[in-house]
Amino acid sequence: MDSALSDPHNGSAEAGGAANGTTRPPSTPEGIALAYGSLLLMALLPIFFGALRSVRCARGKNASDMPETITSRDAARFPIIASCTLLGLYLFFKIFSQEYINLLLSMYFFVLGILALSHTISPFMNKFFPANFPNRQYQLLFTQGSGENKEGGRGSPAPGSGLTRPLCPEIINYEFDAKDLVCLGLSSIVGVWYLLRKHWIANNLFGLAFSLNGVELLHLNNVSTGCILLGGLFIYDVFWVFGTNVMVTVAKSFEAPIKLVFPQDLLEKGLEADNFAMLGLGDIVIPGIFIALLLRFDISLKKNTHTYFYTSFAAYIFGLGLTIFIMHIFKHAQPALLYLVPACIGFPVLVALAKGEVTEMFSYESSAEILPHTPRLTHFPTVSGSPASLADSMQQKLAGPRRRRPQNPSAIGRSKKLKVNPPKPNLSSICRCPPLPLGTTRHRKRRATCLRRAYGGAGAKPGRCWAVNASYEESNPKDAAAVTEGSKEGTEASASKGLEKKEK
Repeated sequence: MDSALSDPHNGSAEAGGAANGTTRPPSTPEGIALAYGSLLLMALLPIFFGALRSVRCARGKNASDMPETITSRDAARFPIIASCTLLGLYLFFKIFSQEYINLLLSMYFFVLGILALSHTISPFMNKFFPANFPNRQYQLLFTQGSGENKEGGRGSPAPGSGLTRPLCPEIINYEFDAKDLVCLGLSSIVGVWYLLRKHWIANNLFGLAFSLNGVELLHLNNVSTGCILLGGLFIYDVFWVFGTNVMVTVAKSFEAPIKLVFPQDLLEKGLEADNFAMLGLGDIVIPGIFIALLLRFDISLKKNTHTYFYTSFAAYIFGLGLTIFIMHIFKHAQPALLYLVPACIGFPVLVALAKGEVTEMFSYESSAEILPHTPRLTHFPTVSGSPASLADSMQQKLAGPRRRRPQNPSAIGRSKKLKVNPPKPNLSSICRCPPLPLGTTRHRKRRATCLRRAYGGAGAKPGRCWAVNASYEESNPKDAAAVTEGSKEGTEASASKGLEKKEK
C-alpha cells in the first residue's frame, strides 16, 4: 500500500507523461493550490463518513458486513508484511515488463473496485428507489464438498422436512437484494470506464470507495493496538521514502487505484491534464481507522460529545496540511505518516490528560460494541499481604459453610408427575445406608429417594442410603453375612405373604 505524498511537478518524470523527452511547463500557483486542496478534501471525506458508518457496522447484525478486528499481534506484523509486499512489487517492475503487470493488476482491481463502489453507494441509492420497488432477496453460497457431502446436493433433506443438512465449510456466503444488483450495475459502468481509459476521475472514485470501506470495516480493538500500528508504519514510511526510492518508484509505476490523484494543470488542460499530485490510500485508511476508534470511544462514554473524534479529525487536517507545505517547500516526496502519526496520537492523548480520562481511553475495548454483554476488566484489584496469608484466607473461604437454595414446593410436585427413564446411575457411589430387604415398602421408598438424588431431581435430600444390596456387598465385604441374612429374611417374608394371599 502506497503511503507517500508526491509532487511530480518538480521535474521528475512520471509514468505516462513526457515520454518524448519534452519537459512539462511549470504549474501555476492556482493549479497547485487547487490540486492540494482537492487532495485534502478527498482524504477527509472517507475518514468522516467511514467513521460514522463504522459505528453502525459495529452495532449491526448482518454477517456480510461484520468488521475485521485488528489485534495487537496483527498490528505488530503489518509493517513487516507491507515492507515485503512493497519490495516484491518493486522487484517485479524491475524484472518483468511493466505493461503486463499493470494489465494483470488492472483486472484484479477492476473486480474489487466494482464491489467496493457498489457497497459504498448502496446506502445513498436506497433513498432514490420507490416504495413499490420489487426488492427480492438473494444469497450467494459457495461451499466445499461434492455429491452427498455437498450442502444442497444429492441426499440433502427436502425443504420444510425439519431435518438438518450436513455441515460443510462455507467459503462464500453473501446476502444481497435487487437494489444491490442495481448498484452493482452502476459501479460496473465506472469499472469499464477505468479499465478502458484509466481516467483519473474513475481512479479517484475507486480510491475513495476503497478508503471508505477500509475505515468502515477495519476496526482496531483498542487504543494501544492503534498506537502499535501507527508507530510501526511511521518507521516503515520514513524508511521506504527517505532511505530508498522504492516507494516513489512503485507509486509512479503502479497503475492501479491505490492512490488519489489530482492534476495540477487542470486549469490549463481541463480534464485531459496529466501533471498529477498524488496521495496514497495508506495515508487515509491507517489514520482513519484510528479516528473511527476514537469516535466509538466517544460514544461509549455516553456524554453526548465527540471530543476525541473532532480532536483527532482536526489533528489529521493539521498533519496533512503540514505535509503538503513541507513537500512544496523542499520539492521532494514526503512520507505523510511522518507528520500524521504524531498529530493523530498526540492531540487526543493531550485532551485525555487534560480531562483525566487516560485510563478510560486505554482500557476501552472496541469488541464490546459487537458483544455488549462481554465483561471488561477496567482496573486491577489491589492485593496486599504475604502469599502464605493469602493462601490461608482462600482456604478459610472454601471451608466455610455454604448456603442452600430453598426448593420450590410446586417444582417438587411437578417433578413427581414426570415420567422419565434416564440411564440407571451407580447408586453405590451415592447412597450408604443400612441394607434393607428387597421388595419391601421401605426399600422402595429409599430407592425412589436415591433415584431422585442421582438424577438431580426435586425432593433429593442429603444423606447416604443403600438401595441395592449387591452394590453394598461389593463396597463392604465385611458385612456380607448381614446382607445375605437380610436378603434371606426378605425372601422368606415375601414367600409367606404370598401363601397367605393364596389361602384367602
